[in-house]
Amino acid sequence: MQPIAPFVIKREFRAPRALLWQVQTQAEHLQNWLSPEGFHTIHAAMDFRVGGRYFYGIEGPNGLQMWGLQQFLEIVPERRIVHLQSFSNKEGGQGRHPMAATWPVYMHVTATYEDSPDGTAYAISWQPHESDDVGIATFDAARPGMEAGFAGTFAKLDAYLRQLQFR
Repeated sequence: MQPIAPFVIKREFRAPRALLWQVQTQAEHLQNWLSPEGFHTIHAAMDFRVGGRYFYGIEGPNGLQMWGLQQFLEIVPERRIVHLQSFSNKEGGQGRHPMAATWPVYMHVTATYEDSPDGTAYAISWQPHESDDVGIATFDAARPGMEAGFAGTFAKLDAYLRQLQFR
């Protein structure tokens, strides 16, 4: 297998670290923003602990459904979350990417949170986990799509954070 640089995206949010942490670790918050533009959450179940998981379903245009799992490997409160990300079926079993059959089965994801002058600096790193060369090539070719997808998701997160702060 060829080594590959992770996909990393960084963003500063105008919110305290404690609030950004809260909206990223509780299903009742995640269901309000964690999906690409044009999608909405149809299922959200969280067991937020090392060894636990977040199981979710989202629905988009024309009724397209995608299901996923985050399996938590490391949690450092308000500092860092490490998990394995994968697609799943509706029952929570292992699944494949519904639009890219050669997508890696697992992604190793690290999210970090740091105080910044205007709020919280957030960074997320995605890297194929135990993937074959075809999966790595699929991941590498998808970088522009991941940039666009995260931009839309982060726009939803920004709006949600503003809504919470101005209640």
